[in-house]
Amino acid sequence: MRRGRRMRRRKASNFRFCFCGFEIYSNFFFFTQREMLQCIFLLSDSGEVMLEKQLTGQRVDRSICTWFWEHTISQGDSPKLQPVIASPTHYLFQILREGITFLACTQVEMPPLMGIEFLCRVADVLTDYLGSLNEDLIKDNFVIVYELLDEMIDNGFPLIAEPNILREMIAPPNMVDKVLSVVTGNSSNMIDTLPGSTSSCIPWRTTDPKYANNEVYVDLVEEMDAIINRDGVLVKCEIYGEVQVNSHLSGVPDLTISFANPAILDDVRFHPCVRFRSWEAHQVLSFVPPDGQFKLMSYRVRKLKSSPIYVKPQLTSDAGTCRVSVLVGIRNDPGKTIDSITVQFQLPPCILSAHLNSNYGTVNILANKTFSWTIGKIPNDRAPAMSGTLVLETGLERLHVFPTFQVGFRIMGVALSGLQIDKLDLKNLPKPPYKGFRALTRAGEFEVRS
Repeated sequence: MRRGRRMRRRKASNFRFCFCGFEIYSNFFFFTQREMLQCIFLLSDSGEVMLEKQLTGQRVDRSICTWFWEHTISQGDSPKLQPVIASPTHYLFQILREGITFLACTQVEMPPLMGIEFLCRVADVLTDYLGSLNEDLIKDNFVIVYELLDEMIDNGFPLIAEPNILREMIAPPNMVDKVLSVVTGNSSNMIDTLPGSTSSCIPWRTTDPKYANNEVYVDLVEEMDAIINRDGVLVKCEIYGEVQVNSHLSGVPDLTISFANPAILDDVRFHPCVRFRSWEAHQVLSFVPPDGQFKLMSYRVRKLKSSPIYVKPQLTSDAGTCRVSVLVGIRNDPGKTIDSITVQFQLPPCILSAHLNSNYGTVNILANKTFSWTIGKIPNDRAPAMSGTLVLETGLERLHVFPTFQVGFRIMGVALSGLQIDKLDLKNLPKPPYKGFRALTRAGEFEVRS
């Protein structure tokens, strides 16, 4: 009983700080007493219920998972399943991470982004604790998963979502703990003392960390989403980017990041540590960082005018066959090497067989009639080309459904949005730390239509 009372007092004292941080991160959602989640399920890639967590007194039957999985199968191979689904009895929120579906249920209307954001937080915390996400890891560490959910949500309301606080409350799994749990029979990783950060005004930071070498690294990680029509015209091109920080600083440092061109940013979204007034007034990021790696902000840059590479597909069909030719090359040289170039496309159902080869790279046939052309880096002496013949089904003279080509690439050392970090200032440190900066751009949903 003493343990239970202490836990309840801890949750009550933490509600303001941690939950307000969650509100900042989720665009200031405020909840009434009726707006709450009732249950969380974790489903495998085959639809099996790996974990069930009832959050309120109103129990949700597992039959809702059967309905959800049948609904998912009815959507076919569409990768864009709606994150919010209205079933006959519940509203469902779902995200997919590494083949695992995180499913939350409620019977009352509530801000949909709250449910989606909380599931994303759960997935991020589990990835942080377990190193990665897969079915075996979830089943091997189900005790820790249950303990984390107990602390992250209380009676259906998001409570503690900061990894630093959770790490002080629940020790991450390791081999020594697993051996001790087998010997002693105690499988719980909960600590007996209240973390100091729970009563702090900066609950996202570990209490008074100390490092022999202070260092902070800032990464600009961007994904380019583009649509190029069959005439080679760039219909849409935009960047989704993140500012990721890896901080190992002693004490309570105060950081300020300023950009050379912040006016290009749209749809900015911040970690709770960011002081929003500083950004609103001066377009600078002022914050006391969490300890370790975290996402400081995300952003979009819209209406870009060009892409770094071109992909030119040509398909001509006649007399029951279709000739395919695809050329790949550099359109705008970013000044850095473009590598990890891949081109994928799925053949229409009317194709009986295909024979494709390339003058550079390798062509492989994947599941569901999907061809993958792995190029890597573009050579200096020639432009990579793929060609071949598709055989149509009997009775079909010409191809009427043309495939869409999915392009992948990676560019180290360049942020194609043009965003540049001007400077990084640090305060409240005894000596200047090491500061490192990197940039990376990769393809997101980069589509070329034929």
